[in-house]
Amino acid sequence: MHCTAANTDRYISFEGIACDEYARRICEVIRDCIAETERPSPWQSYFERKMVEIDSIGQDELFFVGSQVNYVRELFQFYGRQDALDLLDKIEDECC
Repeated sequence: MHCTAANTDRYISFEGIACDEYARRICEVIRDCIAETERPSPWQSYFERKMVEIDSIGQDELFFVGSQVNYVRELFQFYGRQDALDLLDKIEDECC
């Protein structure tokens, strides 16, 4: 069976699903959030360490997002980043 962008099913194939791009975008938003110094999140230092770790060991961003999804969700909720929460839901539905 061949999946197209209009007909994607992660249980058959990840073809047509931009999981790596979604994860890259999530990591960008995490970096934006932790750069917020006016109103730091309680998750600030946690994600500062985690982002250094994934960069230093070259960890796959999709694996990172999938393993940290609940913490990422709390970070995005703190900053009211509905766009990023929607993308996080998309990653959970399509890629994890």
